[in-house]
Amino acid sequence: MTPTVSIIMGSTSDLPILKKAADFLDQMEVPFEMQALSAHRTPAEVEQFARGAQGRGVKVIIAAAGMAAALPGVIAAMTPLPVIGIPIASSLSGVDALCSIVQMPPGISVATVGINAGLNAAVTAVQMLALSDPELAGRFAAYRATLSKKIVKANEELKEIKYDFKVD
Repeated sequence: MTPTVSIIMGSTSDLPILKKAADFLDQMEVPFEMQALSAHRTPAEVEQFARGAQGRGVKVIIAAAGMAAALPGVIAAMTPLPVIGIPIASSLSGVDALCSIVQMPPGISVATVGINAGLNAAVTAVQMLALSDPELAGRFAAYRATLSKKIVKANEELKEIKYDFKVD
């Protein structure tokens, strides 16, 4: 099976954030791969990965990094594939990583999700892939329908919580 999405983390310490992305891709039945690469510690491997991803069948790359957060931008500079960046909260509450990933120069784009938003990165990847995959689009639509059901259920549960001055 050829991976459609590649999940790249700067360090395995990012795995708890990226597990959410992997879990969602698995739920949506999207083939993916995961590996750790560092823009600063393994630059040759990052280049080899980025330049070869499209040829291996990858269609979307999810790249997460904290601190200097160069990984998503470096990958985006070396591939025509869409790159979704996840800023990781490792210092300065992740704002440093967010600014690094979102402030790309013109012509080198990284779609950026919120700090530690592994799930949203996978959702964005699935939305991109679903444009040309009707079966995936159907699975994604079914997932989206569950989101509103959760809120309806939550509101029913909130009605049961009683306070002296709560008006129902």
